[in-house]
Amino acid sequence: QVQLVESGGGLVQAGGSLRLSCAASGKIFSIGDMGWYRQAPGKQRDLVASISSGGRINYSDSVKGRFAISRDNVKNAVDLQMNSLKPEDTAVYFCNANLRATIYTGYRELWGQGTLVTVSS
Repeated sequence: QVQLVESGGGLVQAGGSLRLSCAASGKIFSIGDMGWYRQAPGKQRDLVASISSGGRINYSDSVKGRFAISRDNVKNAVDLQMNSLKPEDTAVYFCNANLRATIYTGYRELWGQGTLVTVSS
């Protein structure tokens, strides 16, 4: 019953910006790492950025200096601010989270449905 709901994807010209949002809904005891992944046409799904429950952040080299990940532990949400977008950023972006529904259950990995980001030149 716990789901990740993504929003913010769309079409943007190169050099533009988009902000992706992801919120976890349902019964949640705690959330560990959260992150954003992307999958370009014909490619595998790769990590874009991740952020731990304590705020430790990791970016892929291709987005360092352009993207910024953040989370709100009260709202159970994670955002990805994308600036200076390039055509090679075009992909379906997926939200990912590791969470526990209750104190009695272990961590479970969840994925959002994906939101399409298209960057034109």
